[in-house]
Amino acid sequence: MTEEPGKAPARVVVADDQTVVREGIVMLLGLLPGVEVVGAAGDGEEAVRLVAELAPDVVLMDLRMPRCDGVEATRRIRAEHPGTQVVVLTTYADDASVFPALRAGARGYLTKDAGGDEIVRAVHGVLSGEAGLAPSIQRRLLERLSEPEPEPPRAGPPEPPDGLTARETEVLVLIAEGLNNQQIARRLRVSTATVKTHINNLFAKTGIKDRAQAVRYAYGKGLVRPPSG
Repeated sequence: MTEEPGKAPARVVVADDQTVVREGIVMLLGLLPGVEVVGAAGDGEEAVRLVAELAPDVVLMDLRMPRCDGVEATRRIRAEHPGTQVVVLTTYADDASVFPALRAGARGYLTKDAGGDEIVRAVHGVLSGEAGLAPSIQRRLLERLSEPEPEPPRAGPPEPPDGLTARETEVLVLIAEGLNNQQIARRLRVSTATVKTHINNLFAKTGIKDRAQAVRYAYGKGLVRPPSG
């Protein structure tokens, strides 16, 4: 990758808690045109502090770090220093790592097997308004977007109105559906006398005088829906 003439290199902070890895990334980037490493942090807290001090263009952010992990550091940097972009550079490419980091504001996501040229492309890509994502991460995002939306939970039965019990409400609905006392008794596997008791109780609680009023009441309270079509 060649640096464009007259274009200033991207100023980068590297954040990784493993000293060998952090120093290796700094050394690798130092050999490549188009980037200038201006700072290195051993955890998320230090990364946020360095961004405040140095105002880099991009932070290369590890995720699993002590004191303040990469997701929280990304969220703070994007909220407090919106001029600095974040590219995650991590070992982990599972959903539990990828999506929280992107939601926190990371514009790029690479795994640590990425080559130096790929890292530099991602850095310049996010500065140009693009997403600097590894191909495997792009595929995972497309798979997630293509997954069907979960169906919303179905509404449960309406709450019994006017102090009716669940059984009285059930009897009221069956009345509204046109069943007589004997049919209701068979449906509920109870005696006709029990059905009459439920009817007397629900009439008393609701002020209903007859079955016609019971039907209107059931529809008015949304216990029964009119047939469609």
